Amino acid sequence: MENQKLKKLLRSLSVAVLWLAVWELLSYFVGSEVLLPSPFLVIKALMSMMKTADYYISSGYSILRILLGFLMGVIFGIIIAVVTKLSKWIAAFLSPLLTVIKATPIASFIILLMVWVNRDIVPVFTSVLIVTPIVCGSFLTAINETDANLLEMAKAFNMSKGKKIKKLYIPSVLPHFSSSSATALGMAWKAGTAAEVICNPHFGIGSRLYDSKIYLEVPKLFAWTVTVVTLSFLLEKLFSFFALKANERRRTYD
Repeated sequence: MENQKLKKLLRSLSVAVLWLAVWELLSYFVGSEVLLPSPFLVIKALMSMMKTADYYISSGYSILRILLGFLMGVIFGIIIAVVTKLSKWIAAFLSPLLTVIKATPIASFIILLMVWVNRDIVPVFTSVLIVTPIVCGSFLTAINETDANLLEMAKAFNMSKGKKIKKLYIPSVLPHFSSSSATALGMAWKAGTAAEVICNPHFGIGSRLYDSKIYLEVPKLFAWTVTVVTLSFLLEKLFSFFALKANERRRTYD
């Protein structure tokens, strides 16, 4: 088992080194840091940025906005899924709204939100709009895929609603919910950062991306992009870890 983990780690490192070499070669042939800076220049820019307070303040504000939008989207998604399951009329009423949200380009929502709300909270609502349909669809699918035979058995034994939820629905919903929420978190990062680039709040990674583009500080642009990717990866892994622990704890109590 340890050998397999070591081999996997070495393979991942080898692939990373290979891609860095490709990047370095492309940068050498392009011959302009304004068009494609080398990985060494990007790392140097990132190290320089990490020595400033602005780097952590901007990153912190982005994390706060996107996580807040993600949590609100999860809550709204679960509520909508439950009420649409309980009422066909509500399902029919909300279906066009969810379809419009999923079909409309996110840039259109960002521009509209800039008209309606303060630019500092536009990324929050943008993340909500991205996360809600994903969580709602996954949650509803998981509820509908709950084993019909187990539900019939629960009905025959006159099982209470509380026990049905705990013993049948939660085990059915949790795997779907965990995977879809991890995906939604990644999408929230992309949408939230895009919203920051467009609405340019006082602090945020997207604002710094925009500034780097305006002043042609391309190494910084790449460095901020590396920050976005790294934070997104770490938060998704952290979420998956806690979701796994929650599932293990639930099984233990069951």
